Amino acid sequence: MAVYPEYMVAPIRQDLTEVGFEQLMTPADVDASLAATEGTVLVAVNSVCGCAASKARPALKMALASSDKKPGKLVTVFAGMETEAVAKMREHLLPYPPSSPCIGLFKDGELVHMIERYHIEGNDLTRIVNNLQGAFEEYC
Repeated sequence: MAVYPEYMVAPIRQDLTEVGFEQLMTPADVDASLAATEGTVLVAVNSVCGCAASKARPALKMALASSDKKPGKLVTVFAGMETEAVAKMREHLLPYPPSSPCIGLFKDGELVHMIERYHIEGNDLTRIVNNLQGAFEEYC
């Protein structure tokens, strides 16, 4: 059950889908997106909160635009909307507790880097971009 009307979240979804993120709508979509045993997948748990708007999404876009090494696949789920897909993604993000927004990087099917909400809301944009670029450099 969605918490927000779709007309409210459509532009927020588009903020990531227009730069190449695939919106995952079901648990099956989540499992399929992470099933690859080779390569990298960047996961963004999107939300309507202010730190997603002012820091998480801009940092993702800036890091991707300015990095030579990039994840092979970009996916996103929307907290408060497709609750079953988000719950399934959170299973894949264990042992980290649920948080939105958050950003995870998988390599060869394994979670190798995680940026939790407290890393986002308590940091400036440049630090988050640098964190992402460092992860891309190391794992992609």
